[in-house]
Parts: sequence; structure tokens; C-alpha cells
Amino acid sequence: MQTELLILIEHPPHANTPKRNGRHLSWIFIFAILLAVTFTLRFRLPHLHVVTPYFPAGYQDLQETIEKYSGLNLLYPLLNPQFHKKQEAILEILAILDKYETGLANVTKEDLAEVIYEEATRNNQDPKFILALIAIESSFQNWSVSDRGAKGLMQIMPHVAESIAQELGIEWSGDRTLFNPFLNIKMGVHYLSRLLLAFKDPGLALAAYNSGPTYVKGLLDKKRKVPQHFYDRISSTYHDFVVSKDSEDPHPAADEQLAKFPL
Repeated sequence: MQTELLILIEHPPHANTPKRNGRHLSWIFIFAILLAVTFTLRFRLPHLHVVTPYFPAGYQDLQETIEKYSGLNLLYPLLNPQFHKKQEAILEILAILDKYETGLANVTKEDLAEVIYEEATRNNQDPKFILALIAIESSFQNWSVSDRGAKGLMQIMPHVAESIAQELGIEWSGDRTLFNPFLNIKMGVHYLSRLLLAFKDPGLALAAYNSGPTYVKGLLDKKRKVPQHFYDRISSTYHDFVVSKDSEDPHPAADEQLAKFPL
């Protein structure tokens, strides 16, 4: 009898366990507020890109919670101090793209702005410099073809593009690959970065991009002057993109910015 009494004292029946509905209601209330905020942000910030955060081992529960409540997935990037800087840069790129007739849908241009930003920053270059190069090469016409046969936004020769595609692990399908604006940007930025490393001079690298590295190397071997007109056009356009119309303070000259490129 005494044993039964001890069991009852140490292990009370589950039916008598106090309920904790208040705690669950509090969580529901918090999630409701967060979801309401995210819907408001989505309405006011149409170009807000949702990113999926990385969670180390041991945080699977938090990851599952964010995946379950998609509003939290939208709020997460706002906690990243680099997020606003990235979004501002992408919107500036998109504003420049909107001034040109690209032949691409608006949704594609939004994605393209992000690709230009990502590829430029990945190669440690200024996205607006890449924009200046595209403006001079193709005037942002995705389907443009030069007299020499260069194609796409960054006007890449097919044999060069095929080599770069193999180097980057991109499936090569000829014009289908070259006229894909995202792949064209990826290959073009990579090619330019390779030329910058090879020639160790922005002017020479741009001349090689425009006329071919073999041509530029031939001039250098003969101690002849490499034409700088293409560099001057890029520099002028880049300066126009960098200078803000609303700012009274002059920005550094484009030549100074180009000189800072990593070599």
C-alpha cells in the first residue's frame, strides 16, 4: 500500500498535467505578426530577393521552422548588413538596363541585373564597369551580332565562347548558349578577368577584348602603340554610369577607378 502511494506521488497521472496553451498561443501570435510584416515588405519592396540562409549542423529545427513559415525566410536577409548594399546595387543596375531596349522581358532584366552584380563581384570588378562594356559592345541588345561574328550582350566570338564554356563547365550549344543572356554575361566577365590577369593593364586588356589578345600581343612584340580608343569609350561610359545626377560632389574619374582593378 505504501509503495502504491509513492508511485502516485512521484508519477502523477498525465490527465492531471497542467496545459500550456498560453505558450502556444504566444508563438502563434508572434508568427502572425511576422507574416503580416513580410507581406507588407513584399508589397513595398517588389525587387526584394528571397535567399535561403545556411544553417550548420544542429540547427535543423530552426531551418525547418523558417521553411514552414515562408515569411521568416523573407525576413532573414534583412538581418544581413550586406543585404541592403546588394539590393541597392542591383536596383541601380536595373535602372540602367531600363534605359535601353534589350529585347528581353522585364522579369528577365530583373534577373539579369542580379547576374551582372553576382558575376562582377565574384570576379572583383565594379558591376557598372561591366555595364559600360556591354553598352559599348552591344548597346544592351541581347541578339546583336557584329560584322566579325561576335554575339550576345558581351559580343563574344563563338570559338572564344566555346573555350570559356568548357573552362567553366557550361554545356556548349552554339548560338543557344551565346544568346542566353545569363551565360553570356558569365562567360564575358570571366574572359575579361582572364585578360586583365594576362596583360596586367586595363587599357591593354580592353584592347585585347575588343580586337583579340593575339593582335595586342603582336603590337607589343613589335614595340608598337596599342590603340586606346576602345578604352576611352568604355571609360567615358563608365564615368557616366558612376556619376550620380543628384550628387553635387564629383566622383573619382573613371580612369582612377579602372586603375584600381585587381590584376
